[in-house]
Amino acid sequence: MEARVKAGLWAQMALRLADQSGRSGMVLRKGDPDSGGILCLLRGREGCVVLSQARDGEGRAAWMRGSGPRPVPEAEADAYVARQVQRDPDLWVLEFDAPDLLPPFEARIL
Repeated sequence: MEARVKAGLWAQMALRLADQSGRSGMVLRKGDPDSGGILCLLRGREGCVVLSQARDGEGRAAWMRGSGPRPVPEAEADAYVARQVQRDPDLWVLEFDAPDLLPPFEARIL
């Protein structure tokens, strides 16, 4: 079983990695600093992708495209985020400038 990192610390790490790679990133919504879930909104040239935390079949941390397999319009991505925040008030929402729609952090996407 792998160790879990507190959500607030993970958010700081992701923002720092974005900054180091020359991409902007910001916290749109702070959730529970210890155990909140995280959504990452990637805004690119072709639209947006929302990544949601998940676990693979072996229990390892991974990400899934909550907004679907293809980029979606900004309004659709924002609506997805709003629905998820309504369901989980402890949720963190991070936004990244991602012209290639790839996250600025290491991510295994399911």
